[in-house]
Amino acid sequence: MNDEVVSYEIRERVGIITLRNPPVNALAPGMREGIIDLVKAANENPAVDAIVLTGAGRNFIAGADIRQFGKTRAVTSRTSAAAIEASEKPVVAAMDGYCLGGGLEHALACHHRIATPAARLGLPEIKLGIIPAGGGTQRLPRLIGAAAALDMILSGRQAGADEALALGLIDEIATGDLVAFAAGVARRIALERPLRKTSALTAWRTADREKPEIIEMARQAAARKKSPLKAPGYAIELVAASLSVDVDAGIALEHDRFSELEDSDEAKALRYAFFAEKTAGKIPGIAKPPAGDGVRSAAVVGGGTMGSGIAIAFADAGIPVKMLEATPEALKRGMERIRSTYDARIRRKRLTPAQMQERLARIEPASRYESIGDCDAVIEAVFERVDLKMDIFGKLDVVMKPGALLLTNSSAIDINVMARATKRPGSVAGAHFFAPANVMKLCEIVAGDATTIDTLGRAAAMGRALGKISVVAGSCDGFAANRSRAPLVTEMMLLLEEGALPWQIDKVMMDFGYPMGPFAVSDLSGLDVSYDTRKRRAAADPDYRKLHVPDRLVEMGRHGQKNGAGWYRYENNDRTPRPDAVVNQVIADIAREFGIPQREFTDEEILHRLLFASVNEACKIVDEGKSFRASDIDAMWLNGFGFPRHRGGLMYWADGIGAPAILYQVQAWHERYGKRWKPSPLLARVAGENGRLREAVAPETAFLPSLVPQPSTHSTK
Repeated sequence: MNDEVVSYEIRERVGIITLRNPPVNALAPGMREGIIDLVKAANENPAVDAIVLTGAGRNFIAGADIRQFGKTRAVTSRTSAAAIEASEKPVVAAMDGYCLGGGLEHALACHHRIATPAARLGLPEIKLGIIPAGGGTQRLPRLIGAAAALDMILSGRQAGADEALALGLIDEIATGDLVAFAAGVARRIALERPLRKTSALTAWRTADREKPEIIEMARQAAARKKSPLKAPGYAIELVAASLSVDVDAGIALEHDRFSELEDSDEAKALRYAFFAEKTAGKIPGIAKPPAGDGVRSAAVVGGGTMGSGIAIAFADAGIPVKMLEATPEALKRGMERIRSTYDARIRRKRLTPAQMQERLARIEPASRYESIGDCDAVIEAVFERVDLKMDIFGKLDVVMKPGALLLTNSSAIDINVMARATKRPGSVAGAHFFAPANVMKLCEIVAGDATTIDTLGRAAAMGRALGKISVVAGSCDGFAANRSRAPLVTEMMLLLEEGALPWQIDKVMMDFGYPMGPFAVSDLSGLDVSYDTRKRRAAADPDYRKLHVPDRLVEMGRHGQKNGAGWYRYENNDRTPRPDAVVNQVIADIAREFGIPQREFTDEEILHRLLFASVNEACKIVDEGKSFRASDIDAMWLNGFGFPRHRGGLMYWADGIGAPAILYQVQAWHERYGKRWKPSPLLARVAGENGRLREAVAPETAFLPSLVPQPSTHSTK
């Protein structure tokens, strides 16, 4: 037993086993062994009548320590869970906060389960490309039924205490002190026999055997998703097995399937993605913002698609937000847009009418700048026009309280431009959300030259409070996320001029794992959205390569789904993209006009041409200190651009090919296509060392110049 991670005391004939691994009580080495030893000690002690298993702090057990996956473990959760269930004295699980993965599996093995109202229960292993490995696929269906168990296991979602009680996942919701409440329950049931063992329950099992459609419907739903992962199919197989085999045979099968998945390429990539997202929130030189720094109220300037989405994100997170618009008509449209979004959630049964009203009440329409001055943060979310944004920031500088965060949702414009419109440039930063802002998980926090580390830390914390993956970047054209993706967009357009077709490229990317191809996505967002950006860049950079095909389509009035024609055509308000001969003709005309030779492309050449261009650019971004880590780029692509999660991320995927091979191809294309393919020095260095691109970090000398600790000036009012 490891005394540092497990403690034990006896309170009035109840043995209290407390697990201690802050901050979330992940199952560290020694914890499972401690559980086994202490359950045995309590059973051998005549002065103990019952046992309580709980976690120190605010969490029960947040699951296994992911860093231990792929390593040999002396004791697994199935062994410690079995020891709990085999106890001759009742074991009561006392759960607060997170009770996930292996944590829930230990609770399932207990004879009685109690949770606080703040408890969150779930089996999220599917999100890491694996399945529960401590008996979860066998005990959960016996406790709550196969249908509910499949829902929890296949979604990886968390259930709150009220839902868990309704499902029968827990027996009681605690009031007052959790451990004292649980100890009282333990004394109450100490003499009850036989003990209620989850593995021996039969009611749900008997009923579910008469409903084979439960398993069949799950299989059909999994097939429709076309997931490249094996884990969903194995999870369904194991829940089905729970209806036909004894628990020991089911757990043995579960162990075999888990062992196969644990070291699979997909599971390794998903674990990397998990840690890349965790690391992305860390800013060199800054600790967690002290208490009182949180954004408790916010304002959004602009009620368009982005502004209304950002307002919804605040309301969903429980943070009051004011939405400012220039005219009553625009403000009315913005509020109607918000209500329409919530109405759609109700139709899909993702929200109740009461919840909608609660969230709408947090969004206050505003028509005067003075009315938002007391907010902790304001986010400008208007059109990408420099003059308009500078005017807004000048007004915000006048009305916002000292220490308020002055943030812009700009996707490309230099943060310093907005900062210079104020007398407090240190408080100005980017908070770049991705559309739709209330859905997409990425929030790119962008530092200008004068942005203080305090501002960055608070803005990043705000993003996390909204449920976003906050990633810090430096100010440059496109920042880190869009700048790293821009070469992919350029190459896919130039491939058209050389003979590829939109639907061929879309198929390549969907086969790679994207849910939609990039041309179909462009139709969804609108071809005209990027048209002005290309014009601005072409005017600013004499070497900018004009993209003839998309510009020609926009000038023909083909804007995408919004008017029924873009890269594809759309008929009768149907969103199904259909290849269009008009696009073929435009491509052929442009190739002929500019004398561009036509040829055929293999799928691999298309994939590598698109992604290698962005890998090379990502290396430049890190080398310039516009991103702290290459893994930050991966977090951005996963959460901002829908990069296939089972691929780990752009740079992780690139490591599967190897930096030397990528450099060789980039050099070849540099010779063939010119300046845009100039190899990044960082790519060359990593290739020369045969290193890993995903481990690249910015040189300390290149870190953003403002990132030095400075005194906090914000108000905690």
